[in-house]
Amino acid sequence: MTKTFGFFSLLLLLTLLDFPLSRASFPNQRTVSRAQNGVVGTELWCVAKNNAEDAALQTALDWVCGPGAADCGPIQNGGPCYDPHDIQATASFAFNDYYLKHGLTDDGCFFDNTAALTSLNPSHDNCKFPSSLNVNNGSVSSLTAVGGMGSSEGMSGCSQIGQQLFWPVITGHMFMLLTQIISQ
Repeated sequence: MTKTFGFFSLLLLLTLLDFPLSRASFPNQRTVSRAQNGVVGTELWCVAKNNAEDAALQTALDWVCGPGAADCGPIQNGGPCYDPHDIQATASFAFNDYYLKHGLTDDGCFFDNTAALTSLNPSHDNCKFPSSLNVNNGSVSSLTAVGGMGSSEGMSGCSQIGQQLFWPVITGHMFMLLTQIISQ
């Protein structure tokens, strides 16, 4: 009985310890779902397709930053998303801004078939892409940086409770396990 308890305790411990390392340490690479006005949504971004031709991306970028009225300030020289050597990343930022400001529809992320929706956050370095969950009534809300387990921004109530209870439960379980191992 004691060996079985020890084995299953160790297995439970290893499984639970895997959680924060494999999921919580990479918050920008996960899909987040939460209720917004009573409707559960998935965090989405509009980005340039990997196989789009540079010339087609440039044409779409010229339109979206001109007549499309996207906020292209961050991709201008000196902006946090400025990269004159990466047309795909540059176009992605502009496409995403347009998509967020124009109703979050499939048509708002098409650009002559050079763009697509993704649930993978395209943010990089200091260039932060707002997501579909940052939109309220057609305006993009301000962004907050999320790093590690420090911020509870965007977490559901269940996730917040789980975060608060996870480590005390694990610590208590480890203490009991070590006490049993030492007493044997």
